[in-house]
Amino acid sequence: MVFRVKKRGQPSLGAADLLATVRVLVAVMTAWLVLAGGLEQAMADAPPLRIENPLFAFDNGFRAGWTPEQQAALLAELGYAGVGGTGTADLPRRLEAFQSQGLRIFSLYVGARIGAEGPQYDAGLKAAIPTLEGQETVLWLYIQGQAADAEQQAVRVVREIADLAAPAGLRVVLYPHVGFYVARVEDAVRLARAAERDNVGASFNLCHFLKLDDEAQLRSRLSAAMPYLELVSINGSDSGDTRAMGWDRLIQPLGDGSFDNRRLLALLQELGYEGPIGLQCYNVPGDPREHLARSIAAWRQWVQSPEAPGDP
Repeated sequence: MVFRVKKRGQPSLGAADLLATVRVLVAVMTAWLVLAGGLEQAMADAPPLRIENPLFAFDNGFRAGWTPEQQAALLAELGYAGVGGTGTADLPRRLEAFQSQGLRIFSLYVGARIGAEGPQYDAGLKAAIPTLEGQETVLWLYIQGQAADAEQQAVRVVREIADLAAPAGLRVVLYPHVGFYVARVEDAVRLARAAERDNVGASFNLCHFLKLDDEAQLRSRLSAAMPYLELVSINGSDSGDTRAMGWDRLIQPLGDGSFDNRRLLALLQELGYEGPIGLQCYNVPGDPREHLARSIAAWRQWVQSPEAPGDP
């Protein structure tokens, strides 16, 4: 229906015509509300996905001051499978805290840098690797910087870290991050392939994908990454022009925002992804207990997994 401004000299709209117009508008709005409610209900009524991917929470979901013991106790209580840790400091204590709760440190977020002085990486990594032997903890490696020979430096540092990790049975997985040298999942796959090491893989991070790419490319990006895909991170987010959005809209608790994470999980299942899934919590406001509980409640609405910790 098109409404036009009445021009001077046109006859006025009669009462009967006005009433008919109002009735049409009411009918259209009612139909829209019914349709929207039906879609929302259909999503709520959708049967849970039968997947067994463990869900772990990033440790950036906790405020400063939370001890490893407090983090582990809360995640165990809520039913997470473990944590994604940051850095190599105080590693024996962190391992003990999570092991005592029957949880696992799925990953350690560690960094490398390329530049004019050549490739460098986390100074604590060499000492941390023997401590991690037998833990099935992945070195989740981000790479920053630029150089004239950037790709050669990046390949070199990945190979060096992979060769350090291999005797301890550890894997190196490249972490795409907005603004870093490895920014997209395609970058991670390219570098993992170029490294030519059996213990190097790639990961997909939803929030960084949405900040840099078009949601319509989700299937093609994941399909291309599958031969190397070893870790995935998700979170609640909005849909739409995501490249123009801030992190407050791109990183929310699961179940919040308009992005359909259930569809993403179904796609990962369809493609055969069986690895762990991490919950990105960067700058999520509020009490950690509250937002972590909301996220795992949404997860349990979408997923049916008899092996998930905390399930009845």
